[in-house]
Amino acid sequence: MDRTPVYFGVRLALIGLAYAGAWAVFVLVGDSWWQLTTAVAMAVVFGQVGLVSHELAHRQILRRRGPSEFVGRIVGNLGIGLGYGWWQDKHTRHHANPNHEELDPDVQPELLVWSQDQARAARGMPAFLGRWQAFLFYPLLTLEGLNLHVGSVRALFRPSTRHRLLEGVLLGAHFVLYLAVVLTVLEPRQALAFVAVHQGLFGVYLGCIFAPNHKGMPTLKRGEKLDFLRKQVLTSRNVRGGWFTDIALGGLNYQIEHHLFPSMPSPHLRRAQPIVRAYCERIGVPYHETGFVRSHVEALVHMHAAGAPLRERRRR
Repeated sequence: MDRTPVYFGVRLALIGLAYAGAWAVFVLVGDSWWQLTTAVAMAVVFGQVGLVSHELAHRQILRRRGPSEFVGRIVGNLGIGLGYGWWQDKHTRHHANPNHEELDPDVQPELLVWSQDQARAARGMPAFLGRWQAFLFYPLLTLEGLNLHVGSVRALFRPSTRHRLLEGVLLGAHFVLYLAVVLTVLEPRQALAFVAVHQGLFGVYLGCIFAPNHKGMPTLKRGEKLDFLRKQVLTSRNVRGGWFTDIALGGLNYQIEHHLFPSMPSPHLRRAQPIVRAYCERIGVPYHETGFVRSHVEALVHMHAAGAPLRERRRR
């Protein structure tokens, strides 16, 4: 649980350099269709910045809440156009009740359905998309970056959102600067293509980081009560991999350990894993870990099964 100032100092410096470097390359390349390659690289950089926001929200980097939230708003709102306060509130509720169909905002049937009970009750867009949602999942992820921007802006109009003025100013600054640079350097068609590729792949990258963590794992309903350990372990999935997986997924491939110890610095999750796994085995709690590709297959199979009642409804 000890802080790792050297690790995060190096990590933040490298990501900051990558962020500044990506924009420098964008300006140097100038008016060219090669900027679509820059858009791919920038999507990865934005995803890594998003992971830093996640680590700040859990106070893995800074111990005190005030400095963590201030830096988080700079990194999230100004850096990538993600409303830090809105996302932190949403993510905190997810951690409190992962995969709970009534209490976890990440499994609400707003666009897709995550269980057959949700499918039976679905109307509107979830009912329309849910039939073939496993095939639509990755195409829909291209809209996730836009969805996060829209959700961040909408949260500014809710009285419950803290520091709305600061969040709004930083979000506005991000959107104005982003569009100003893109439209200044590129002609309109290139600018549109750059934004589409950048924001689309940004959403796909974030989806590939977060989707394997819980999708396809058991969901909970009102009235089902589990102790803290079982609630976190049974609904989470770990993803096997080496140092590249750790970097690409920001340590969230150790999702079980992260949910048990959210403020544990991400580089320590690998060290905690054998302790947690051995303890779960000793007390008889299933501990699920699989490879990256298999984790996505499991999630997609579950999503297809969840949409079965909608396909049956369609055939009647």
